Amino acid sequence: MTDSPFDLTGKTALVTGAARGLGRQIALDLARAGADVALGLRDPDADAGLVAELEALGRRVLPLPLDVRHLAQSMEAIDRTIEEWGALDILVNNAGGGIDEPALEVTVENFTSVWELNVRSTFFLAQAAARHMKERGGGAIVNMASQAGLVAKAAVVHLTRCLAVEWGEYGIRVNAVAPTFIETDGTAPALADPAFRADVVDRIAALHRIGVPSEVSGAVVFLASDAASLITGQTLAIDGGWTAR
Repeated sequence: MTDSPFDLTGKTALVTGAARGLGRQIALDLARAGADVALGLRDPDADAGLVAELEALGRRVLPLPLDVRHLAQSMEAIDRTIEEWGALDILVNNAGGGIDEPALEVTVENFTSVWELNVRSTFFLAQAAARHMKERGGGAIVNMASQAGLVAKAAVVHLTRCLAVEWGEYGIRVNAVAPTFIETDGTAPALADPAFRADVVDRIAALHRIGVPSEVSGAVVFLASDAASLITGQTLAIDGGWTAR
């Protein structure tokens, strides 16, 4: 334990969508800051070595089957974390995704899938965590939005503000991060197109480069820590200046 406000020693966290990309990096950096981490994984047996990496840092790790589109499984993940460790201090709603279709072509099935993956799951996981955090006297929730929500996770951005206002009296802080394009296996196919990549780099107006996962996970650790004790209801753009242009 240190006197650093970024120290998360003794804290417990649940990260959804933890198997790869941003979720993986967030889990690692929370552990490096001292937290024990429960991992929400669609397939707990396919963690690509993440459990071993976290255990090597001296942290407790709890791999959990979690497809956030299934509410029963989501509630079980919250309950299992609390039962195993006695507390849940930090929830990172990282799992999400979208479809690349014009609005005129979106089907009911696709709309429902995206809504369940990004918005419904964020709300009900946050609700379940907050019920526990309220009894403990506080906690931190960090939602994953995107720069598109600022300029289409606009629902997550607004939900973050609403929950922060309602739950602030219980000592629960709710914030979001809104990254630009980040170098992950999920964005690799799109960024492999030289023309698309060049356009993205040009739009990242100030820094003109693609981000890396640690540039997002550091912000999540900050928002989960006591260093952000007076910050709630905010969405932090991690976009290299995209939305400033």
